[in-house]
Amino acid sequence: MKAYPIELRQRVLQAVDNGLGTREEIARVFKVSTFWIRKLLRQRNQTGDIAPLPYNQGRKPAFRGADLELLNDFVEENLDSTLEEIKEHFSGKVNCSIVAVHNALKRLGWRYKNRYERANKIAKM
Repeated sequence: MKAYPIELRQRVLQAVDNGLGTREEIARVFKVSTFWIRKLLRQRNQTGDIAPLPYNQGRKPAFRGADLELLNDFVEENLDSTLEEIKEHFSGKVNCSIVAVHNALKRLGWRYKNRYERANKIAKM
């Protein structure tokens, strides 16, 4: 859902500040929820700004920047290493799970070879 435009936010707050009705009535007029009005008032009181808040894109990856480059270099040198071995190698630098290691390798373009060649062997795509 897209954020409400700044003009609507200003009009709603102006109506609340001027006492043009209860929050329920103002919410009905502007077709917004009373909860949203409370949130907008709280945001204005805490930050002094009524602009839409930036969207949080979720959890940051465990391996990024220099750590991601180190991971790539390590895997190039140790092609037979398993996810567990990679995790243990980086345990002092990066606090991560096996899934985080797998996701980082996937972002780098590494994949596992066929189980016929060797289980858990890594190859570059």
